[in-house]
Amino acid sequence: MELKRERVREHLLTVIEGRRPGDAIPSERTLCAELGVSRPTLRAAVDELVATGLLVREHGRGMFVAPSKVTQELVSGGAASTAAAGGWTSRVLELRTAAAGARIGRRLDVSPAAVVVRATRLRLTGGAPIALEHLHIPRDLVPGLTAAGLEGGFHALLRERYGIHPAHAVQSIEPTVLSREEAGLLEVPELSPALLFDRTTTDGDGRPVEYLRALYRGDRYRIVSRLALGEGSADGPAPGTPPAGARVDGTARGAGGG
Repeated sequence: MELKRERVREHLLTVIEGRRPGDAIPSERTLCAELGVSRPTLRAAVDELVATGLLVREHGRGMFVAPSKVTQELVSGGAASTAAAGGWTSRVLELRTAAAGARIGRRLDVSPAAVVVRATRLRLTGGAPIALEHLHIPRDLVPGLTAAGLEGGFHALLRERYGIHPAHAVQSIEPTVLSREEAGLLEVPELSPALLFDRTTTDGDGRPVEYLRALYRGDRYRIVSRLALGEGSADGPAPGTPPAGARVDGTARGAGGG
């Protein structure tokens, strides 16, 4: 059964690659006849591709190729994301000041009593929500910061308005699931998979200028790592997995800074 489902999955991937986002794929009945499999076997493969964001099932209409994922490529010394259809836009949901508190204070190297700007942004491509970001910035660095200013590129704003030049970042990425509130903002079902980005950005002098926590939809966003493997390098723990202890430093434009 597992081998048969894998054959169905490979066929569906070929079908998807030959179509554009929004195109319909053949009906379940047609696919079952072509592949000589039962509907439960076909549906198991389709369910997997729906869960991973490659297919969209619309009740009463059929199955369609999902919108293309935004891809962030991690390379030594930095990161970049592909241009998203419709470009990146931001919608500020909240902008306020508050005491940093112990955890944020440690991230930004300020006193827990220091005042920081806390902003929540929804990041969109082509009008569709892709990410929910929570930004924390020392207030003294960004006097007069407005919601309108945050709806553009934040790092560009730091450079052009405040003379602050983000230079380095330490970022972690891990899988998570979305709460009901988060899922509602991102327009996906509760407990949908997501990627959690946790990043502290510093300027050329090592001064923290931003702490970010961001949730990216797992069905619309993926990470691609480019690895340099020298002669005699040992096998990694899994295909495409960086060696233990490896890290990628740099500001990830696809995840919040852009």
